[in-house]
Amino acid sequence: MTTTTHTPTAAAPVATPAGADATPRAVRPIPTARLAKVELRKMFDTRAGFWLMASVGIVSVLATAAVILWAPDGAIDLETFASAIGMPLSVVLPIIAIMSVTGEYSQRTGLTTYTLVPWRGRVITAKLLVTLGIGVASMFLALAIGAVGNLVGAAITGIDPVWSVTVTEFANIVLANVLGMLMGFMLGVLFRSTPGAIVGYFVYSLVLPIAFGTLAALQSWFADLQPWVDVQFAITRLFDQSMTTEYWQQLGVTTLVWLWIPLALGLRAVLRAEVK
Repeated sequence: MTTTTHTPTAAAPVATPAGADATPRAVRPIPTARLAKVELRKMFDTRAGFWLMASVGIVSVLATAAVILWAPDGAIDLETFASAIGMPLSVVLPIIAIMSVTGEYSQRTGLTTYTLVPWRGRVITAKLLVTLGIGVASMFLALAIGAVGNLVGAAITGIDPVWSVTVTEFANIVLANVLGMLMGFMLGVLFRSTPGAIVGYFVYSLVLPIAFGTLAALQSWFADLQPWVDVQFAITRLFDQSMTTEYWQQLGVTTLVWLWIPLALGLRAVLRAEVK
């Protein structure tokens, strides 16, 4: 019996067409402006996201109407409208910031997002820029609605409009709300779960201030220490007091401990964790 041995033949080299460029084509990264535009559109894409964004204008109008209907004549001024609008917005805006991050995980879009843009830091940066932009724009929208309400309320009561909010006070209000949104953003990055981040925010904004306030009332030694450890106490001063150098220092220390360090830890986890 004869055995035939087949010797493998090397494949013929593929000829490169004349004039073809053998240099690999350079791929430019997606511009940050385009990423921010996409992240902004994501906030309106879902029904929940649309109504959450629309609630900024809705609660501002409702709060303004409530002041016009029930506030005494002597309280009809811009400061009253700003306070009435600011209370619901201080809850709505951080939730918007939370969902801007956690939506990637709850809606399972993170796999697509981080595949198209492999470096997750650029995506998180775009989300942060959009969050800050929405916060500042919401404050100017609330100011405009409050100003209209002030004019309408003054016309109804027959008094002269009182513009009791200065530029510095408005800037402090914007800063306070932006810090609140950053708190929500930090919790979204840290937990990457909408329910967990929302619960964490209410612990930050309600439970801890009550605990710190109770401790300060019962222990005199903690009363002087509270402004250096209670971030909500430090942020609240932006609304109702003129900021001194010491108050700014306390705001810097508390936000460093409760905002920037946890945000850095959360970003480290986002950049390393597996997206499922």
